[in-house]
Amino acid sequence: MPGFSGGQRKMLMFELIYQRTKNSTDLLICLDEPFAGVTDDFLPYIMGRVEEMRKNHNLLLVTNDHVDTLKSTADNIITVSAIDRTTVKINDKEGVSRVLALNAVSNGNDYEHSTEKSTLQFFFDVEISASAGLGGVLGFTIFAMTWFLLTHYDSKQEYGATVLVGLQIIAFFCINPYLIALADWRDFMTEESEALMHASVQTNKALKSLLTLTLLGLISITTFCILNLCIDGYGDAKWFVAMLFDSASLTLPFICFGLYTPLPLQFVQILASLPFLFMIFCSTTFSPGAGLEGVRELRWLFARFYFWCMIPEVKGDMEWSEGNEIPSDGTLVLYCIMSGCLGLFLFLIALACWAYKSSKDEVKKDEARAELEASKAFQELQKELFGDRIIVASPKASAPGAKGGFKKVNQSIGDDAL
Repeated sequence: MPGFSGGQRKMLMFELIYQRTKNSTDLLICLDEPFAGVTDDFLPYIMGRVEEMRKNHNLLLVTNDHVDTLKSTADNIITVSAIDRTTVKINDKEGVSRVLALNAVSNGNDYEHSTEKSTLQFFFDVEISASAGLGGVLGFTIFAMTWFLLTHYDSKQEYGATVLVGLQIIAFFCINPYLIALADWRDFMTEESEALMHASVQTNKALKSLLTLTLLGLISITTFCILNLCIDGYGDAKWFVAMLFDSASLTLPFICFGLYTPLPLQFVQILASLPFLFMIFCSTTFSPGAGLEGVRELRWLFARFYFWCMIPEVKGDMEWSEGNEIPSDGTLVLYCIMSGCLGLFLFLIALACWAYKSSKDEVKKDEARAELEASKAFQELQKELFGDRIIVASPKASAPGAKGGFKKVNQSIGDDAL
């Protein structure tokens, strides 16, 4: 939050985690350096919260601060050497395999988010009601569209193509700041979502995607209305559909790369901007018929090309396949929709391939986990850590918020937990 120091933000996050988990039980809560940046005056407060949370949950604290205070209250102490990272010390047991310890500290079933009304309400309050980003897009859209209307009102019919170019560029820049911010939002949300248990990462991404597409639709409606206030002859629904998917072809890549890849902001901006750049290069709408033979064939990939083939003032200049006439507007709208979603289709195929590979990797991990669980060393270590409180994970677990397996518990611990 603006104006808060690092320690104040840490305290706020700690309290939020406490409030979000106090009505749950048997969670594995991992806290990484909870005392970093916090003054000693707040130590009693934090320790009080820790004591409250440990009554209902298993806590895993990773810290270099106030170690003696924590040792006096901890059930188990895991010591990591700065020299040998392959083994750890658990209580009095020396030389315990790091991998074995990382798996043994998992006890029970996987936590599974459930989407409830409160989850959707929280997303609405944070991402819509209190969103400065949406307010900025709204304000800039009103400003830009108003000036376009004032400066292009009563345009002549023969200038329809240039009016459309100007409006589509403005529409792109209206939503562009929101699109660019998606990558930063993804990183922040991924860090905070699991900790505060408002919703799963995937649920938040789906809601953000829906919100972004809704914003795109609203800007397209506004653009369509401004177009018809400036020039006659574009009131039919086909023009709105063509404008919408022409814009979608340039904005969907930002959603795909910004939300559904781990790429940093700079790479997202570069990759997601390529469709806009290549639309200028290859759609032939800026200079019909120009370009080297072979390169011009790339025009079939762009919604802007089919869109321009619909405009009466320029369709005669557009280069269609030799010996064939330009199809009807209905067919061109269909091509516009298909090419507008082409990037999305390709991305989904790549995502499906990655998901398939990941599922295969998960099977191997589960097999390795099962083999590890069967070992005597694993069972002895869990007995050391949990005593008689060992919970046997089951794929058929029916407890609320739980699912068979240890996958997410292990992910929550991470490589730096031990």
